[in-house]
Amino acid sequence: MARRVISPLVWVQFRCLVCIAYLTLSGLVGASLELGHDRVLPFWRPAPAILPTCRLHALRGGAAQTERSAVSSTPENVAMAGEGGWMVLDKLDDAILARVRAGLPKIKQPQWNDRVRKVECVLSFDTPESPNGLFVSMENFQGYGADYVNLDHTRSGNPLYLNIKWKKVPKEDDAMKTDEKEAAPTKMAIGVEGGFDVEGDKFDYEKTNYLAVMPEKVLIPLPQPELPELVSMVVEGILKASDLSTDEEQVMAWEEKRQPSKYAAGMVQLDNGKKISPDPSTWVCEDSGIKENLWLNLHDGYIGSGRPQFDGSGGTGAALKHYQAEKEKGNHFPLAVKLGTITPNGADVYSYSPEEDDMVEDPELAKHLAHWGINMMQMEKTEKTMAELQIDINMKFDFDKICEAGKTLQSLNAPGFVGLKNLGNSCYMNSVVQVLCALPEVKARYQEHAEEIFERAPQGKAAEDLSTQMAKLAVGLLTDRYVAPVSEGGETGSYIAPSMFKFLVGKGHPEFSTGNQQDAYEYWMYLMEKLERAERVDGVPTTLTAKLFEFKVEARLLDLQSKKVKYTINTDRSLALSVPTKAAVNAAEVKDYEERNAKRQKGEGESKGEEPPVKLKVPMQKCLEHYGSENMIEDYMSPVTKQKGLASQTKRFASFPPYIMCHIRRYLLDENWRPKKMDALIQDTEKIDLEFLRAKGPQPGEELLPVTPPAAAGGAAPASNRVMPDEGLVQQLMSMGFAENGCRRAAVATKNAGADVAMEWVLQHMEDADFNDPLPDEDAAGGGGG
Repeated sequence: MARRVISPLVWVQFRCLVCIAYLTLSGLVGASLELGHDRVLPFWRPAPAILPTCRLHALRGGAAQTERSAVSSTPENVAMAGEGGWMVLDKLDDAILARVRAGLPKIKQPQWNDRVRKVECVLSFDTPESPNGLFVSMENFQGYGADYVNLDHTRSGNPLYLNIKWKKVPKEDDAMKTDEKEAAPTKMAIGVEGGFDVEGDKFDYEKTNYLAVMPEKVLIPLPQPELPELVSMVVEGILKASDLSTDEEQVMAWEEKRQPSKYAAGMVQLDNGKKISPDPSTWVCEDSGIKENLWLNLHDGYIGSGRPQFDGSGGTGAALKHYQAEKEKGNHFPLAVKLGTITPNGADVYSYSPEEDDMVEDPELAKHLAHWGINMMQMEKTEKTMAELQIDINMKFDFDKICEAGKTLQSLNAPGFVGLKNLGNSCYMNSVVQVLCALPEVKARYQEHAEEIFERAPQGKAAEDLSTQMAKLAVGLLTDRYVAPVSEGGETGSYIAPSMFKFLVGKGHPEFSTGNQQDAYEYWMYLMEKLERAERVDGVPTTLTAKLFEFKVEARLLDLQSKKVKYTINTDRSLALSVPTKAAVNAAEVKDYEERNAKRQKGEGESKGEEPPVKLKVPMQKCLEHYGSENMIEDYMSPVTKQKGLASQTKRFASFPPYIMCHIRRYLLDENWRPKKMDALIQDTEKIDLEFLRAKGPQPGEELLPVTPPAAAGGAAPASNRVMPDEGLVQQLMSMGFAENGCRRAAVATKNAGADVAMEWVLQHMEDADFNDPLPDEDAAGGGGG
């Protein structure tokens, strides 16, 4: 039998997808979300290498912009007109004026609810900065690059377009310094006032507008008094309209939001006679004597230092240790306030409770502080807030330390090496898109068939068609259309900004429609569903993208009481792998590091300054072996003996896909049955042999368990496409303490993929309103909010 080996090309994709899961789940994407109130790690900053330009700023009319309303036939304009056959007219003649008047019935003024796309072509990434600018249809207000304006004219019959061209002009040094000072962030946010500006720019723009007449390819400089009044009114309406809808502004923006703690209302505060002086010089950690980064427990008045930062500063973690010690005594005192941040407007409050474990709001903070003798209205801030510390890290942190180990990298500019601009918390989407577009089958479907897809795009709604936007992405990434020379010093290379794609895919989704940080794996699964629906009707005669990852899993269940077996086949698109930490190749090194780190936090031992963390290293092969290992099921109800006992389950590949999407599961349950994140490095190799995971089906001498499928509503047999919960899996989850209905929903939602995958689903959905409801009779596969 032939052995199944992943080729180097396949493994490249496999490796990239593993990186997606790792970057997101390990905390590199949004690291501060997992580390608590007084640990600060970088979450994002606009790196100059991928965020060099500003387009929306110019559109919104910054004060430093310059406008040029009319042009003459300078050599520059003639050169521009020569590209693509466009010709600039200095003077209107009767023939062209007649042609303009003939097109008046096709044009209209944009209304408040019309979507005017005037900063990016709907079929390419051309913008007003492109050599020929952008052409906005005066009929449907869609923007087209010079290469696609003829396509729209042929399909719509509209002859009149507004041609918008922007030319970059470097800002003066003084003006740039003023802008940088004014743009300095003051809160943890992206794309909102006071937050990080993802569109920061070092240029002003000279703006030139023309009336473009098709099919003559004539450009008439604007304003032009001889043109009909309706033309001038339409031009004015297009220029004044915003290119961003309210929904898209939400997608582009993100702001840290703190929820009120459920422990604030009715808080228990001990009457132990303790009072806190308002004089900051008297504040001191009751454990270590540290006098900075101090947190006051609002329940019992204990003052402890915050947790240590990644660079060794910060504190000893006494405030957290106190909470844990009190909890062991039966006291639940989760809320603490950072003393140096108290002002009449509020303060930093953190909840140590596992179900919150984050920065929170205390609506009754003034009352709770007064209990300890602190008058909030008379306090002044003496330390930076956690948001300010986070901003400092993001502004100053050297990201090269976590990218390619600080190596000096050289920009590569060629088809397939075009980058994606970070739109603000969009790295999860960029990672998924780059991996997909690297696949030859995706290139064949979208890049090679792009013109066919564009010709069939819904007229006037190309920005709302997923196949069109996916083809637009593929052309942008995989051709030389946007390959630009590397700038001097190699600081910037070629890139495109997939904002139209981001908004379209996320539209209507409660998470992906926002500007918040997201999980790359969840986005990949969601995108596969959207692409599958779109590709079934787009007319491209190639394999559906989702089918490239689809494979069948054979689950073999052995009833250890009756020695009979059951085989089930399920279809999946991703391989969920747990991380067997016991298989780490550097367990001893990690243990030594943890001991040294513990001593540093306690102020013991010799201080050697900052020490990079030592993480567990687990070979990928060990993860695969763990996936294929025998999984024991307790309290399995045998259909033969009618008694509970042991059963075992193993999983094998019944079919192999061209590409394996690997999801590294980094959450596990600790000894208190709480989800805990695992920070480990997965070591890969050039080739992985999967032959040991090939399914063999029923073997000679095996006796099958009796098949007793549950009856559907009304006594009818269940529908053939319905996923039924595996009873062994349900019982295994119930043995962990989860409710039966929730376990059944987890089994169905994960297609009986196994206890590890189902347990992770339970942890993510146990707060859903319908988690404990019975599965719907009509659609068992739709339960649990999944």
